[in-house]
Amino acid sequence: MKQLVFSDAQYWEEFLPLSFTRPIACMRVGILTFQERWEKLLGFDKSFFITEKYLQIKYPAPKQKEALLIVPNFLPTTGVLQQIKNLKKGEALVYENEVIASYIDLDNFHIGQLKKCIDITENLMIFKKPWDLFSYNDKAIAFDFPLVTGGRSSQSLSATNRLRGNIKDIFIEEGAEVEYASLNTQKGPIYIGKEAEVMEGAMLRGPVTLGEHSVIKMGAKIYGACTFGPHVKIGGEVSDVVIFGYTSKGHDGYLGNSVMGEWCNLGADTNTSNLKNNYAPVKMWSYAEKTFKPTELQFCGTIMGDHSKTAINTQLNTGTTVGVACNIFKAGFPPNLVGNFSWGGENNAPKFHLDKVYETAEIVMSRRKITLSEEDKAILKYIYHQF
Repeated sequence: MKQLVFSDAQYWEEFLPLSFTRPIACMRVGILTFQERWEKLLGFDKSFFITEKYLQIKYPAPKQKEALLIVPNFLPTTGVLQQIKNLKKGEALVYENEVIASYIDLDNFHIGQLKKCIDITENLMIFKKPWDLFSYNDKAIAFDFPLVTGGRSSQSLSATNRLRGNIKDIFIEEGAEVEYASLNTQKGPIYIGKEAEVMEGAMLRGPVTLGEHSVIKMGAKIYGACTFGPHVKIGGEVSDVVIFGYTSKGHDGYLGNSVMGEWCNLGADTNTSNLKNNYAPVKMWSYAEKTFKPTELQFCGTIMGDHSKTAINTQLNTGTTVGVACNIFKAGFPPNLVGNFSWGGENNAPKFHLDKVYETAEIVMSRRKITLSEEDKAILKYIYHQF
């Protein structure tokens, strides 16, 4: 039987530090992760991964040889989706000279196994860099909204709220609470997940998605396009941001044009700069090329890996990359690259002790009734010693 398998080969290194702790398929943009989106589109209830060896202990490798192999980080058109569904064994779809979908036997695979390569002639939205996640998030939300809500009924919007736009562009899942808030759907839809809460005085300008059990706090100002995954807390002013899940930015302070992984915390009045004083295009650190590379963006804030934290009043400069499990608390601007496990956030800062990383993660995760597994520890240990 054919299984759905995601391959990281082309892009995994490009998405560091976000991909240090997960395959690309498990990154979130729009309402869903790439994995969740493809499972819905193709009708699979389970999928598998071909990713970095140290990640395979948590993210299962294929169990059979027959596979529909997908490079997950793109949004298919209706025509391309049908082409993927129609692939026969030995066939592949090619876009910009790269195979992005194929139906193959994984055992002893070689390029000669492909009997037919079909060039895709339509334009596709491909996410190639971390900043693409916030740059194209409006398109991902527009793609996901009908996929997630089609044929279903939203909870009614309480009369305590103020709405500007079309009520059909708001979807509120079961158990969610939205009271005395301002909602604007003129620029895009607003999706509120199960058991989520939008507190009094919050202002949401779509497109915005709020994951299950997440909270937008009182008086928060949310400018689209923003994606907040499950168990996220949001306060202050936020614009063009993707947060994968389980992360808190619960206080005042500005976060813009940024991507944050899971289990992060921004201390009160942490601010990110997303625009240089000279309005020049922003450069970001490339782990693949080990240098700062142009993003061709004028607005670009912070990319932050899992388990990283900032102290109160932290100032993050334009185009800052923060690695995994960093603890930033020193005065002044940290450098534009904060290495994994940095204790303080300065250049040449010591490493956060690994046992203390585990201890902090266990405390933080237990608050969401989730256990830091032995697989999680092994992944963090590998990153600690290898990167």
